[in-house]
Amino acid sequence: MPARPAPRPPRLHVVTGKGGTGKTTVAAALALTLAKGGARVLVVEVEGRGGLAAAFGLTEAKGEQLAVSTEGGGEVYVLDVDPRAALLQYLRLKVPVPAAAGVLSAVGAVDFATTVAPGVRDVIALGKVYEAARRERTSRPGPRYDAVVLDAPPTGRVGRFLAAPRQVAELAQAGPIGSQALRIEDWLRESTVIHLVALLEELPVEETCEAVAELAEDGWSVSDVVVNDDEPAALAEGGVATLAGPDAAADLAAELSACGLDVTPTTARTLVDHLRQRTARDEERHALRDRLATTGLPLAPLRPGHGPDGRPDLDALAAQLSQVGALP
Repeated sequence: MPARPAPRPPRLHVVTGKGGTGKTTVAAALALTLAKGGARVLVVEVEGRGGLAAAFGLTEAKGEQLAVSTEGGGEVYVLDVDPRAALLQYLRLKVPVPAAAGVLSAVGAVDFATTVAPGVRDVIALGKVYEAARRERTSRPGPRYDAVVLDAPPTGRVGRFLAAPRQVAELAQAGPIGSQALRIEDWLRESTVIHLVALLEELPVEETCEAVAELAEDGWSVSDVVVNDDEPAALAEGGVATLAGPDAAADLAAELSACGLDVTPTTARTLVDHLRQRTARDEERHALRDRLATTGLPLAPLRPGHGPDGRPDLDALAAQLSQVGALP
């Protein structure tokens, strides 16, 4: 009887974007989107900010903590990776002398590896993701998770972050760290798809375009650009043309009066000024959207949505991600 082929590792969805673009919220919503199909999904944070736990309403992420169960039988688990703690754990497992990990920490070896040598820090963080992704189920053969979503470092650092296993493997050509780095590198290349998050603002768009070029040059698979807070234009083309006329305030006052809303000439002029400012902003955003389109990637517009408690409405955002096809 032929041997059963080994199950494929889960797909790793890497979410990155310039700081402040909402990448953590998008990572949480993407995990929820995947889970709504009945999958068990792990979403991981590697920067120690606790943003993912907060997005799901958790006070903190302890281990692999269940964050939400979906109607389709899916589940989302949250894991917050602390590279320093992960390295200490690695030392305790690999260094044969029982007290060696504590000694190395006391003399600053851990801080050196996590601060002065950031490639090691990144490999340790990715190693935790790798181990969690490859953990087996207890009920049936196959990985514990069907998909993993990684809230990765910002676009300015994500290329170095993903390249860390290869760089560490080249430096440590022998020994457990080099071997582990090679395994992580192979897994990343086999399983990773990248989603970039951008706002329609000058710096996020510029950094997104640069990141797309950098990642493509290094051979990574970039799926799409999620355009966060992508509001529709305030006016149709006809309305924009009307605002440009010299009698725009009088025309607006007449239109409002026909609807039963009488306004003073001063109020009408103020409204026209606000609409002109919004129209100019819409034109700038349209030009920035066109710049993102030059990457050749699909653009997935995401409307802003917040729950009554001020937290992002992840269910609404997950539904939008499903509709715009942000999953490969």
